Amino acid sequence: MKPFACLAALFALVIASPVRAQDDGPTAEEIMTLVRMSYALQQGKLTGKLRDNNSGNEEPFTLTMTQQIIRFVFANPSQVVHLDLTAVPPLLREVKPGSSAEVPLEQYSEKVRGFDLNYEDLSLRFLYWPNPKLMGEENVAIGQKAWKVRVTSPDGRGPYGTVDIWVHQGSGGMAKMEGWDKGGNLIRSYKISSVQKAPGPIGADGKRGKDVTIPEEMRIESKDPKTGKRSGLTYMTFDKPEV
Repeated sequence: MKPFACLAALFALVIASPVRAQDDGPTAEEIMTLVRMSYALQQGKLTGKLRDNNSGNEEPFTLTMTQQIIRFVFANPSQVVHLDLTAVPPLLREVKPGSSAEVPLEQYSEKVRGFDLNYEDLSLRFLYWPNPKLMGEENVAIGQKAWKVRVTSPDGRGPYGTVDIWVHQGSGGMAKMEGWDKGGNLIRSYKISSVQKAPGPIGADGKRGKDVTIPEEMRIESKDPKTGKRSGLTYMTFDKPEV
C-alpha cells in the first residue's frame, strides 16, 4: 500500500507500494503520470462518512477500488458514483434506482449529496489536463514533502479554470488540491488533515506486511468567489480498515 494517496477525492484512498520518480528530479508530466498511477494501482475497500460542518448532516459511504474502477456507494436514496480509470480521461457514471448513465459535463459543478464536493472532483478529469507546470516543492501539513503542479483546463468546461495539485513525493498520491474558477478565484480546496495506521497487506507468502498509513480525515472547503470567505466546509472521514 502507498501513503497519502488522496481522493479526493477526491478525493480517497487505500495506499499501495511507493512509486518513485527519477533521482534527478521529475518533470511535471512525469509527476502527473505518477499520480494517475497511484489511483490506478489501488485495491481495497473503505467505509466512512461525509459531515457538513454547518448543518451537522452526515452521510455514510463505502468506497471500493478494484481493477481500476473506483466506486462511491451511498444509501437512502441509493446512488453509486462509478469512475472507470481504464478510459482516458476517466469515465464517470452515476447509478440510481432504475437508471445508469454517464454524468454529463453540465453536472460536474453540482454538489454530491449536498456536500462540498462536486462531480468534477470525483471525475479526476483535471489529472489528465495537458501541459502541467511544476511550481516547486512544499511541505504539506502532515509533514510530508510534496511537488506542487498547476494544470489549466483545456476546454473551459466544468467549475475549474486552474487546479493546483500537491503530489506526495513518497507515493505519487495527492495530498492537497486547490481549484480556481475561470476568473482566478479560489473556490474549493481539499487537504488531508489527519492520518491513521492500518495493518499491512498480506503478501504472496501469506505473511502480513508492515503497518501502512492511510487517510483518517480530509477537509473539503468551499469559498465564495466574490468575497473569498468560506461558504461551506465538509469533512470526509474514514474508518479503520478491518483486518
